[in-house]
Amino acid sequence: MQKTLVIGASLNPERYSYKAIKMLVEKSIETEAFGLKQGFVSKIQIKTNFSDFQNIHTVTLYLNPQRQIEYYTKIINLNPKRIIFNPGTENPEFYKLLRANNIQVEIACTLVLLATNQYG
Repeated sequence: MQKTLVIGASLNPERYSYKAIKMLVEKSIETEAFGLKQGFVSKIQIKTNFSDFQNIHTVTLYLNPQRQIEYYTKIINLNPKRIIFNPGTENPEFYKLLRANNIQVEIACTLVLLATNQYG
C-alpha cells in the first residue's frame, strides 16, 4: 500500500484525523501527518513543516475549505495520485485545480473506506 499523508492531523483523540491515523497504522499503511502542533499519534510524528513530505500517494484532508486555500500549491506540488475529501472538507474550487493537475479527487470518509476494506 502506498504512503498516505493526513493533513489537519490532531493530537485530540476525539478528532477524526486522530482516528484516521490510528486506523491507517492498524491497517499497516505507511502514514505521515501534518498539523499545527507537533506530537505523536500511534508512533506517527505530526510534523509542522510541509517540506518534510515526499513520495505521497494519497492525501486525506481534515481541513475545512477556507483553511485549504493556503495549501493548494503545496498539496499539488506533492504530486499525489489522489486526494480524499472527508466530510466537511468538500471544496469544488480545489477539485478543479487538482483535476487540472491529473490528481484524482475522492469525496469519501477515510475511516469508512478503511473499515470496509475499500481504501486501496
